[in-house]
Amino acid sequence: MKQSWIDRLEKKFGKYALQGFMKYIIAIQLVGVFIGLFAPQVYWTFLALDYSAIAKGQIWRLVTFLFFPSISSFGMMEVLFLAIELYLYYMIGNSLENVWGTFKFNLYYISGIVLSVLAGMIVYIFTGMNLWPVGFEYINQALFLAFATIFPNIEFLLFFVIPVKAKWLAVFYALFMGYDVLQYVSVAFNFEAPIHSRMLGLVYATAIVVSMLNYLIYYLNYKSGKRLSYAQRKRRKEFKQSTGPKVVPIYRHRCAICGRTEKDNENLEFRFCSKCDGNFEYCEEHIFTHEHVRRNPM
Repeated sequence: MKQSWIDRLEKKFGKYALQGFMKYIIAIQLVGVFIGLFAPQVYWTFLALDYSAIAKGQIWRLVTFLFFPSISSFGMMEVLFLAIELYLYYMIGNSLENVWGTFKFNLYYISGIVLSVLAGMIVYIFTGMNLWPVGFEYINQALFLAFATIFPNIEFLLFFVIPVKAKWLAVFYALFMGYDVLQYVSVAFNFEAPIHSRMLGLVYATAIVVSMLNYLIYYLNYKSGKRLSYAQRKRRKEFKQSTGPKVVPIYRHRCAICGRTEKDNENLEFRFCSKCDGNFEYCEEHIFTHEHVRRNPM
């Protein structure tokens, strides 16, 4: 079978992939939260994706912009919802890594970041404005869409009460982001609006579209067949089994030595040993050969 370009990349660079990639992403976001709460100006002055500063040699901004301050006040509800959001994306990211494999998940997430940087550069060249919205928000939303594509029937508790399948939440996400894009584009092409507002609308629309572009590339690759390999299908099955309901076998008799039950062989006979301390049951093979259990050996 002909290898896809992703498989060829994995063969060449797979050894460099970071296992448990989402824990590094969450750590970066937590640093961003700390900066947003205690020193937000440090981010905008020294770390943000400012292409004019990058052109002057501050190339570290191509990486440090990831420390985007997602909250700026220490409100109880803000912190609570942020904690839930980070846990949710951590779980989603780990699930995708278990199914795709470490390298493919690394590639998916990093390519979303790289596309955002390139889009920001293009926007800056044509408008002179920086793509300030570049952070993890839209990249993580695209991550959820990928999760819902592979696990459409996994349920989430909306408002901690209402069970909703991932595929319906994904539809809501897509509609919500589509509405946002239309709103920003309408502002961008409103010739009566101030030029600054129009450019800002274009910037925000670009940030959303680019994050979705990364998802669409993988979605088309997924739907065209380049479907899951045997190893990926195996990991997906194992994940579903680990998250699904556990089936506990029901039996009446079980041998304390070999563990066999009447479910294994309906002709097996079982007896309790009167010489053992406790209710120990044995199959016909071990009832006379086992070592008696003594709680207080003499």
